[in-house]
Amino acid sequence: MSVYQNKVYLASPFFSDGQKDRINQVVELLKQNPTIESDGIFIPQDHQFESEPFGSFKWQDAVFASDMRQVHKADVVVAILDYQLEEGLTEPDSGTIFEIGSAHEANIPVIMVQFGENSELNLMLARSYTAFFNGKADIQHLKDYDFNNLEQRYTEKKVL
Repeated sequence: MSVYQNKVYLASPFFSDGQKDRINQVVELLKQNPTIESDGIFIPQDHQFESEPFGSFKWQDAVFASDMRQVHKADVVVAILDYQLEEGLTEPDSGTIFEIGSAHEANIPVIMVQFGENSELNLMLARSYTAFFNGKADIQHLKDYDFNNLEQRYTEKKVL
């Protein structure tokens, strides 16, 4: 009997080396998971509509439309909340938050991942996830999480 393999939209900032490193770590774990389609992980940084100048209206429109289409095509959104972790800041990036809200509104499960363990969590994010992986050791469990069953997985982060 074959196992259904889910398509993933990976919501995350990708503006620094640290952010890209966290993306790579999460992607490698997801690719080891038998309930994830390893070729079905949409990584927005790889789809930036290079045919238009960065920041131009056409670039903005095309990237936004593509990302929203991919969020809604995904079986699940995996969101990396760490933004400026290297600077000691723990607030997630606004684009990731927008993608989480879009997924939640479309009834697409959201799996949250945070490398920085000592942060607080905004109420809106705290009520919109299906599973939360908190800290480098806990994130390793992404490779074993059943994305078909989607068991609720809580975090003990302080909510504000």
